[in-house]
Amino acid sequence: MSEQGARVPGPTSGRSDRRPTPAVRTERIDQPLPKQRRWMPQNRMDPEVFGAFAERFARFMGTARFLVWMSIFVIVWLVWNAAGPAGLRFDPYAFIFLTLMLSLQASYAAPLILLAQNRQADRDKVQMEQDRARDERNLAGTEFLTREVASLRLSMRELATRDFVRSELRGLLEELEERAEERGRRLERAAQEGRRGKHKDGPTSPRS
Repeated sequence: MSEQGARVPGPTSGRSDRRPTPAVRTERIDQPLPKQRRWMPQNRMDPEVFGAFAERFARFMGTARFLVWMSIFVIVWLVWNAAGPAGLRFDPYAFIFLTLMLSLQASYAAPLILLAQNRQADRDKVQMEQDRARDERNLAGTEFLTREVASLRLSMRELATRDFVRSELRGLLEELEERAEERGRRLERAAQEGRRGKHKDGPTSPRS
């Protein structure tokens, strides 16, 4: 047999065919993750404060005061750069700088207005849920009162009315009167029978 296909290492060889296994990194849940370096500083702005600012800004942009001051600013800018002294004109015709400012204002105003609308939509949703819960409580209370009124009506039908009580009392009174009259007649008959027995026996002789 040829020994080219298989190579058997000798007992005195210092080399080993085993390669070191790479270390596998296992993440444990009970240990916190290592801190990672951030290239950008973390923004810690309070979203509630920024949202309130966005609402105030959007509310101010929707007023007539903002439109009047904005119109005055644009008119003064155009008149100064169109008819003002030539050496003091900082934005000549085409008014590129003014256009850039208005575009920048619009680009910032649109997200702020959307943020204010989202906050208003969230408040409307919460208010709607509260109104729905209140309506459900009112409906449950109304149904309870309806059932109670129905049960009271049913129980009132079973109660004795004033006319029924009067008729029953009148019947008892008449029955008592009849019994009293019958008892009187019986006593009168007994008295008459006693008198008749005395007359039949005659007068008794006096004792000696």
